[in-house]
Amino acid sequence: MRTPLPWLRLLLTLTAFALALPRLAAASRERILFDADWRFALGHATDPARDFNHATGYFSYLAKTGYGDGPASPVFDDRAWRRINLPHDFAVEAPFDPRGTASHGFKGVGRQAPEGSVGWYRKTFRIGADELGRRFHLQLDGAYRAARVFINGFFVGEEPSGYLGVSYDLTDYLRYGADNVIAVRVDATMEEGWFYEGAGIYRHVWLVKTAPVYVAADGTWVRTDLTAAEARATVETQLVNAGAEPVRVDVVQTVLDPEGRAVAETSTSTAVSPGPALMHTTQLRVPAPRLWSLEQPTLYRLVTVLRRDGREIDRYETSFGFRTVRFEPDRGFFLNGQRVTIKGTNNHQDHAGVGVALPDALQAWRIRRLKEMGSNAYRCSHHPPTPELLEACDRQGMLVIDETRLMGSSPYHLTQLERMIRRDRNHPSIILWSVGNEEWAIEGNITGARLAATMQRTVNRLDPTRLANAAVSGGWGGISSVIQAVGVNYIKQADPDRQHATHPWQVLLGTEETTTQQTRGIYFDARARAHLSPQADGTSGGNAELGWKFYAARPWAAGVLFWTGFDYRGEPTPFGWPAVASQFGILDTCGFPKDGFFYLQAWWTQEPVLHVFPHWNWPDRIGQPLTVTVHSNCEEVELWLNGASLGRQRMEPNGHLSWTVSYQPGELVARGYRDGREVRVATRVTTGEPAALRLQPDRTTLAADGRDVAVVTVRIDDHAGREVPTAAVPVRFAVRGPGRIIGVGNGDPSCHEPDVVFAPTRAVPLGAWRAPDPAVREGVIEQDFVFDRPVLAAGEHLTLLLNALGTRQSVHLNGKPLQVDVDPAAARAEVALAADDLKPTGNVLRITATRYAEWRDREGLAQFHPAVLRVEAPAPEWRRTTFNGLAQVLVQTTGEPGEILLEASAPPLRSAAIVIKATHPEP
Repeated sequence: MRTPLPWLRLLLTLTAFALALPRLAAASRERILFDADWRFALGHATDPARDFNHATGYFSYLAKTGYGDGPASPVFDDRAWRRINLPHDFAVEAPFDPRGTASHGFKGVGRQAPEGSVGWYRKTFRIGADELGRRFHLQLDGAYRAARVFINGFFVGEEPSGYLGVSYDLTDYLRYGADNVIAVRVDATMEEGWFYEGAGIYRHVWLVKTAPVYVAADGTWVRTDLTAAEARATVETQLVNAGAEPVRVDVVQTVLDPEGRAVAETSTSTAVSPGPALMHTTQLRVPAPRLWSLEQPTLYRLVTVLRRDGREIDRYETSFGFRTVRFEPDRGFFLNGQRVTIKGTNNHQDHAGVGVALPDALQAWRIRRLKEMGSNAYRCSHHPPTPELLEACDRQGMLVIDETRLMGSSPYHLTQLERMIRRDRNHPSIILWSVGNEEWAIEGNITGARLAATMQRTVNRLDPTRLANAAVSGGWGGISSVIQAVGVNYIKQADPDRQHATHPWQVLLGTEETTTQQTRGIYFDARARAHLSPQADGTSGGNAELGWKFYAARPWAAGVLFWTGFDYRGEPTPFGWPAVASQFGILDTCGFPKDGFFYLQAWWTQEPVLHVFPHWNWPDRIGQPLTVTVHSNCEEVELWLNGASLGRQRMEPNGHLSWTVSYQPGELVARGYRDGREVRVATRVTTGEPAALRLQPDRTTLAADGRDVAVVTVRIDDHAGREVPTAAVPVRFAVRGPGRIIGVGNGDPSCHEPDVVFAPTRAVPLGAWRAPDPAVREGVIEQDFVFDRPVLAAGEHLTLLLNALGTRQSVHLNGKPLQVDVDPAAARAEVALAADDLKPTGNVLRITATRYAEWRDREGLAQFHPAVLRVEAPAPEWRRTTFNGLAQVLVQTTGEPGEILLEASAPPLRSAAIVIKATHPEP
């Protein structure tokens, strides 16, 4: 078929647009999850040749629009790249490397490892011809970092921060009725933080389709005022008109209760002109609303509908809650008029197995673990969080301190602060906006005071319903002299009593306090392996008991948040290599509790708690004294060893109990009493040798949506079914059915086993390729590629990837025809090869093709090699060695319903298997 003349193509396009207008006027919003079916490959931070020759063309993408080259070009051949689904963290896939920085967990990413610091992502998708006239936005919730985005070879933007979402309008760049290509280059060379940050597109990606008049992204804000009888919701909505003429729309705002019933509604008409967004404000009254609280986190929905001529053209939903928050300098924090002591933790965003690419279900699981401990507050350390983390806090009743990444008053810093607040301010869980953390260069001077004051004014302008907070550690008198809610990072480095006395107008809370640092299950230091017993004097001074007692005795303080809830990669204080993770966590990187978990649970919850430690497997310490410690909120505890009482002690409020015991194998029993009655019993037993595996999933039924996750504990038992607390057993895993393993871990801060395995691919170009002169538009291209058979490892297989060099193409391999006079669509082919199809040396691939007539087609030949061998290897086996008896496997559904079988084996131990059902929700 001949290519239509340019004027005819234009006429056809305009006709299609005109025919589409009636349908488009009625088209409402679509928000499509864009996580599936991406291609990924590592580039290079310093060598352009190893970065697929990106940005090396005569015209760069900054010189001429539409000149994205290398993987940014739409004709680039990415078929030799790995197929992946997002979210994805390529840093967690990287090997441990002593060249890496300690702060980032010694991963092969960063300035010392340019070969592992750049990642390329590409996705091809089709837009229908009938969709011309709609608006299309690509929304990246987070990519670490410096994410450079291209669509069809056009550069559309670069986001320097790895923690802020960004949205790009793709409308003008799209090809309607054809395929489109998104390319994203991320560069993790430069660090934003001093902790593990991952690398890649580690949050969700969305494609948002709207009519030309629509509600802006993050374009609604619901402010609530409560009285005894009702609530008033003031709704601000940003309306955008991307068309050429003013449009009058009806704005319908409906509040839905948790059951989906409409409890309030308003409708107003307004004209929306092209240009800057229009701010539309309305009020709704809701009688007797149910309040959002820690115990009953009730959520409502605001549904904003835009109608034009009676037809719906946009629908935008906003989750929110009715609640009041108030801080008083002399009385602390109040939620819905009731004083609540903040009992919280700080957390980074990574988890064992998946790095920073946490599935939504794992975000929710981590919040549940913290709530089990009695925690009611979560500080996002030290950057804006993943949106799904905030949604989990909303749903489960967890207070949040939301924190920007870096202090400053330049447009760079204030814009980041504003984007965070506009994105997150509808979340009822958020109680404070943090503008900075431990900025030692400015904490105690006038510069810090000025910057904090400017950022605070920005916070108060954008959200007058919440206070500004900053965390201070050591430098007092600058930031701390102006901030509304001062955060104390470590009482050993501050004088909170003095600060409260000299700044009586100021709210004060402990934003960071030392935990009882420990390696889970370790009770005697083994520093060569970076293993710590419980520390009475942690790195920043003190321990969890000292910190909690301090704040519990000061009711004027709002509360305290410990550093940290979970262990995290990087900051292996006080160690260096081979330690790769921190040990500040109350839980380890897998979420397995350490002993300090039970100290806080005892004093942060009401139900009886009784926990005794250490374990009772000490064959080398028979007859030697051991300190036995009990964490409990029981009034009295009696300790027994092998049937003999070792004494009964009374528990001090917010304290713990301990006994010195001469070790003998057997059974250690603690009995807890309230009002003289036994209410809890805890035991430690000397176990036998490892004999069997046990798998314990957090759930046995998952949604068959391709995203839901089961968190599976791997346990080593003895012959009597008792957990062996010292077992280090290499375990192999296999999964069958509609599920996949996405990561493994064990909580050992010095473990260098891979958390992730995948099927590697590599590309072998077949000889040198010199693209023909694009100025020549007639004749035939003919080239022979002479190559040797690549050396193959066991299990590797070959695929020949062919590209179209012209309008008609023929290909012969060692004289055997692979293609004969085919068109470009058929010429772009994949041909499976056996190793025997190739000679050890001197293979000849001959390609002949009729030259393209179009300039861009001819010029595009420089963007790819016409013949590449893709070498694919099978994925390695999933393995993990248990650490002190435990490991963890994360199992994700693939999208199909059915039974997922997870098997674990470690001969000669008895193997284990579990079935997890993946089901579609009932309609």
